[in-house]
Amino acid sequence: MPFQPPFQPLRPLPRPARGAGTFRWFGTAGWRIDVGARTLLVDPYLSRFDTGLFTGAFNPATKLTVKADVIAARVGKPETVLVTHTHWDHFNDVPHIATTTGARVVGTLTAYHLALAGGVPSGKLCPVKGGEVLDFGDYTVEVVASLHSRNAAYSMAFPGVRVSQPAPPQTIADLPEGDTLSFQVRIAGGPSVFFMGGSDFVERNLTGLDPDVAMVALPSSTATDDYVPRLMEALGRPKVVVPVHWDNFETDLRNPPTIAPADATRLDALIAAVRKASPRSQVIRPEYDTPYTF
Repeated sequence: MPFQPPFQPLRPLPRPARGAGTFRWFGTAGWRIDVGARTLLVDPYLSRFDTGLFTGAFNPATKLTVKADVIAARVGKPETVLVTHTHWDHFNDVPHIATTTGARVVGTLTAYHLALAGGVPSGKLCPVKGGEVLDFGDYTVEVVASLHSRNAAYSMAFPGVRVSQPAPPQTIADLPEGDTLSFQVRIAGGPSVFFMGGSDFVERNLTGLDPDVAMVALPSSTATDDYVPRLMEALGRPKVVVPVHWDNFETDLRNPPTIAPADATRLDALIAAVRKASPRSQVIRPEYDTPYTF
């Protein structure tokens, strides 16, 4: 099989073949997946408000904001929302989406308690730990216990969990990491797709997944040893690798995605590392709201 060029966009198909599924990137680690008439979401963060993170003026007391019009224009009628962890750039919009669409939320126990605090009925919440394989008919979701990214100080923002329902969150600091999951979505008659929300993982938990496609989070530092080589090996060198969580998620969803200079350098390094560790993998740099099939 010949090597693939580093960025080879998939041609959007207006009518995907049965079982193929259609995938749209929402920026950050967010995705919309359409399987026939059914829709599921992964880490849908569309409000993208300013916290100062990308300007050197990060404010943990930033008030949580939901941009209902932006959300309504993009999410459709989801039946399932998968949450990798509960930092604001993954979870902020989830309670609003769940309460306005009736979607079921799958996430950690922390996600369960925070969603309750956000008004989501307990009957619409599915707390998981990792190891579960959930059958939704046209697709299955395998839950994988995972790890959050480490910053240059070998730490992370807002560590912690919630073991009971808190007061409704008001600021981004009220949304802790809350433990981290990954998900593998297998579409009946279509591809298996692995989703990460943070740039770390437990190798043993990935062994045997062998996804066709891997949505790989950009690392924010070099704190995690041999991140890309170990990840590619553990995942069985997927046919397609899609870098995610590299855009400036405090800008509007407008193509081409805005990327900070330091993140652009890290993205180039990530792609180079994927090509070295898994040279037969096709690397796709996604654009917002673009329908892809795999």
